[in-house]
Amino acid sequence: MIACNTPQRDCKAFKTGSFSYEELIEGTLVTTRFTRDDTLEIAYFNNTVDSSSIRWINDCEWIVKKIHPKSMSEQKAVHMKILYTEGEFYTFEYSLVGKNKKQRGTAKKLN
Repeated sequence: MIACNTPQRDCKAFKTGSFSYEELIEGTLVTTRFTRDDTLEIAYFNNTVDSSSIRWINDCEWIVKKIHPKSMSEQKAVHMKILYTEGEFYTFEYSLVGKNKKQRGTAKKLN
């Protein structure tokens, strides 16, 4: 007999707060810290601060759009979706709005 566990998806616990996200960029592990509330996300990366507006689709999905984009690529909105949660972590996928190419990441809630 094979046991199948349905992944937990407690999105409300991760809707607002402070978080960190690590990713490998050109062979270097870098960390982005961000805070998010119902309408705003502020990200801290490489001594820069970026602010983005948030439009919630539901408790697990939202659209992020930079408030002051510095390039054409930064003007594009990003669709975020929490796939599952575990303890203080959530795994998400994201893509540019209207595009099929999705990427995944895991963020940690700091508070």
